[in-house]
Amino acid sequence: MQCPRCESTHIRKNGWQRGKQNYICVSCGRQFIDSYEPKGYSEDFKRECLEMYVNGSGFRAIERVKKVHHTTVINWVKEVGNTLVDAPESQEIPEVTEIDELETFIGFKKNKIWLWTAVDHKVPGVIAWVLGDRSAETFKRLWQRIKCWHSYFYVTDGYPVYPCFIDSGDHLVSKTYMTRVEGENSRFRHYLARLHRKTFCYSKSEEMLKLSIRLVIHYLKYGSVPVRALRARNLEAIAL
Repeated sequence: MQCPRCESTHIRKNGWQRGKQNYICVSCGRQFIDSYEPKGYSEDFKRECLEMYVNGSGFRAIERVKKVHHTTVINWVKEVGNTLVDAPESQEIPEVTEIDELETFIGFKKNKIWLWTAVDHKVPGVIAWVLGDRSAETFKRLWQRIKCWHSYFYVTDGYPVYPCFIDSGDHLVSKTYMTRVEGENSRFRHYLARLHRKTFCYSKSEEMLKLSIRLVIHYLKYGSVPVRALRARNLEAIAL
């Protein structure tokens, strides 16, 4: 046995501490026990809380059920969300891309914000998205990401912003062929409490909404929450 401070092996027993043998280093006087219980919550516990979050529970609901403070869960969402990309990389370029907007708000209902999403007509999952107002400037950011796909068709509703960017020969205006993207937007509202139509949960910042969307997209794609990312960040912080 070595002293954790000076690594001396000149150690003596020094009574008991909470049922465990206490030791003292003769060289430097440091007191310690043989083994310490790990601090904090387990990976399984964090995973359960985050999976509740991406299955429609709000932070306060998780607090009531799991007896963990809601700000702790918020921090876990932030830490995991910051390790994720906006959307998993698509293996195939979509032949037909569907585009739509989902309305929500930040802080209060008059402060509206839109989630613009793009999906492959044949494959489940959102493959590109942006947050912003409902102007051409916001869609331009999404268009910069998806125009390189050179899809045969870009399917949208009749919102007048789209024709400003999409060539008429590639643009199909039809609600009939937008079932995939509308279904994905419905899943967002189902799996994320802050996007429910009638709820006490709402986003207080655009950044938190972005991180939540990343987490939900990852969960819907892979069926899991990358809790090990929390451990990796914590170990990195300890090393620094």
